[in-house]
Amino acid sequence: MIRDTETLTQLIDMVERFVRERLMPAEQDVAEHYRIPEDIVQEMKALGLFGMTIPEAYGGLGLSMEEEIHVAMTLGRTSPAFRSILGTNNGIGSAAIVFDGTEEQKQRFLPKYASGEWVGCFCLTEPDVGSDAGALKATARRDGDHYVLNGTKRFITNGPVADTFNVMARTNPDIKGARGISAFIVEKGTPGITLGPVDRKMGQAGSLTCDVIFEDCRVPAANLIGREGEGFITAMKVLDRGRLHIAGVSVGVSERLIDDALAFAMSRKQFGVAIAEHQLIQAMLADSKTESYAARCMVLETARQRDEGKNVSTESAACKLFATEMVGRVADRAVQIHGGAGYMSEYAVERFYRDVRLFRLYEGTSQIQQLIIARNMIRDAS
Repeated sequence: MIRDTETLTQLIDMVERFVRERLMPAEQDVAEHYRIPEDIVQEMKALGLFGMTIPEAYGGLGLSMEEEIHVAMTLGRTSPAFRSILGTNNGIGSAAIVFDGTEEQKQRFLPKYASGEWVGCFCLTEPDVGSDAGALKATARRDGDHYVLNGTKRFITNGPVADTFNVMARTNPDIKGARGISAFIVEKGTPGITLGPVDRKMGQAGSLTCDVIFEDCRVPAANLIGREGEGFITAMKVLDRGRLHIAGVSVGVSERLIDDALAFAMSRKQFGVAIAEHQLIQAMLADSKTESYAARCMVLETARQRDEGKNVSTESAACKLFATEMVGRVADRAVQIHGGAGYMSEYAVERFYRDVRLFRLYEGTSQIQQLIIARNMIRDAS
């Protein structure tokens, strides 16, 4: 649902210019130094990008899902690290409060997320808990007007720079599975929080992750999000939206890769002609274009359905599955089209080839998306 086409066009034009003029030239610097320059972060804040999806009543832009996807596709045309720092504020870092937070929590936290004053993160994964999130071991024991949190969270995006941690912990150890889990907002500086070293990853340099350890960390009961025992339900709402967002980013990255591969193929000559004239190169370009276009259409259509209030759990999983697998294939073809040059770090396709591999893992692996789709199909047919 696009509420105002003219305003959205102006926003996309602004983001496209920012990506082209500021972010693309900084990609290599981010990859080499493993951090996003502070002046770029400040520009992102000034443009309102940290609060794109946060409701206008709390200082954000209040974008609809379809509008958000258009922005995600535009941001996808540069290094995923740039989107990561602001995407967490717009998605898994703040969405739980938007969906199920109290009015007091919304008033306190959302304006700071929207302005970029605070950066949020989402703490679900643990050392022994990934896809089976309902088996998490972190605990939150009620003690008067506080909860006492204990446990370790792993691979937490923005963990090293986060001001708040949206933590999933088990409040009822007698209930196995998802129903005993609750969600909490934990502020930086709370005694009992320890951060592990910054992870060194295959790709997405500049998107910082680390372990977050809670040891007898006392959290005010007022920081419980929603009702006790319903945190996993909140987490699934958050991930449904996040999966659609990641699908949109994957489309944007695929379009960047196709542009780079096409430009290289038109300039590189072999056997006396540009390699773009060779039919096997054309086949790779055509397959990439077709798959990218299919992903774009399905993601936008699902976003529209979500804006209409429809349950798109199955469709979001389908988008995440198809778009993230698609961008992996496109990245592989882009390297192949570049030939030996595609293996060299001076070309962006080498970096993107590594960067996009993560899309098929986080916020639910491809295999988890397959299970969600099939189980929903079976349930609906019963």
